Amino acid sequence: MLGSSLRGFGLGLAVVTVAAVGIIFAGYLDLLKPFGPHVLAAQTNAAYAVPSGTRFSDLVRDWQQRGFISNPYALRWYGRISKDAQHIKAGEYTIEEDDTPLSLLRSLVKGRTVQHAITLVEGWTFKQIRAAIAQEAKLSQTLVGLDEVQIMARLGAGGQHPEGRFFPDTYYFTRGQKDIDVLQRAHAAMRLYLAAAWPTRATGLPYDSPYDALIMASIVEKETGAAQEREAIAGVLVRRLKKNMLLQTDPTVIYGMGERYAGNIRKKDLREDTPYNTYVHKGLPPTPIANPGAAAIDAALNPTSGSALYFVAKGDGTGTHVFSDTYAQHRRAVEAYRARLRKRS
Repeated sequence: MLGSSLRGFGLGLAVVTVAAVGIIFAGYLDLLKPFGPHVLAAQTNAAYAVPSGTRFSDLVRDWQQRGFISNPYALRWYGRISKDAQHIKAGEYTIEEDDTPLSLLRSLVKGRTVQHAITLVEGWTFKQIRAAIAQEAKLSQTLVGLDEVQIMARLGAGGQHPEGRFFPDTYYFTRGQKDIDVLQRAHAAMRLYLAAAWPTRATGLPYDSPYDALIMASIVEKETGAAQEREAIAGVLVRRLKKNMLLQTDPTVIYGMGERYAGNIRKKDLREDTPYNTYVHKGLPPTPIANPGAAAIDAALNPTSGSALYFVAKGDGTGTHVFSDTYAQHRRAVEAYRARLRKRS
């Protein structure tokens, strides 16, 4: 009898407990109404920034001033109970069309910051990459006034020449992120891609190291604007290396001229003794002449086989070339190219 009474008492207590929880939950939801249900429609697609060091009380005050909430006490209470007050993340956010104060708060807690993008283009030099990064206002500029040696040291790559070391790609960042972070990721990406591609290379290539392949890839990148010709261009250059012939590529001459290049190469430029002049010096130049993309690296490691030793632009606007096996054939192709230029002018 007593056991039965206790069981009844326990059941009653459970019912009372569930009811109490329901009342508390209902009160909790009611407390959220002043800042939860309404949509921030007027703020759609607006940027909202949370500076580093922002306290939850600062956030509540700002939202009240902006008219996001009508009851700051409810938001403070919710922030303490949910622990969200301790986990808001600094950054730039976008208020979406159906956002409420509560959903915006959850975005801040989860760190759903706005991602900006910067694209490093295939064939850019390190100087061009630096200029593009320096012009990106959303990045925190920490490299101003530093030279190449200092930058490479900051990247943990002291002693490396910077040219060719940065993988062309689109990199995403948040507002205020440091410029060196983008360079760090591009540097790591190039190192990883080259390391993964090197074992896939064709046999018998005249490269002593992956760095030699990177130098070749940079020349291939600058020699053609026609993607389908990269392997063929690489094939010609590889065969010339094997035969101990001068590479005689104009992009290397241009790189060696530096700021003096004004849009055209003269005969005296082809004879100038710079380390990068492949009309003067046999073999590969001492460093890459640009930052090659994945396709150019792949072409340098797996060039087209064949017998062509020369190429010259067709001059027909397609960016493609005429490939020749002999110097006599090449001379005829060069004359045809010059004739097209004369006709066009």
